[in-house]
Amino acid sequence: MKTYRSKIDWWLILLILGIFGYPIVEGVLTKQYGLSITMISILFFMFWMFSKIKYIIEGTMLKVWWIKIDIHSIKRIYKTNNPLSSPALSLDRIAIVYNKYDEVLISPKLKKEFVDDLLKINPTIQIDL
Repeated sequence: MKTYRSKIDWWLILLILGIFGYPIVEGVLTKQYGLSITMISILFFMFWMFSKIKYIIEGTMLKVWWIKIDIHSIKRIYKTNNPLSSPALSLDRIAIVYNKYDEVLISPKLKKEFVDDLLKINPTIQIDL
């Protein structure tokens, strides 16, 4: 079993802190502590979820959160900056096309090593990086 963490864009962290930090400060200044506690709770939950984003190669399966992909069903891997919601904390992403029409966007920190490990299991994957 091999685990890869998601790459994290620094601007994403700043954006999230800005979006949730403002209501936290505003809640403290206006003595609306319920708002501050709610925003802090949401912020902690988000960072906890972010820490759980990883990509696991176990045998011939690739696990991305709750998605299990048979590595032999992967047809193509290509580079993308698509901002669609996905288990990725960076816009420096790769798209994995599998089965007939399925696709998942991920952002492994060690992209080359990740792709090389997939190619060891399925050398027929078309790579466009």
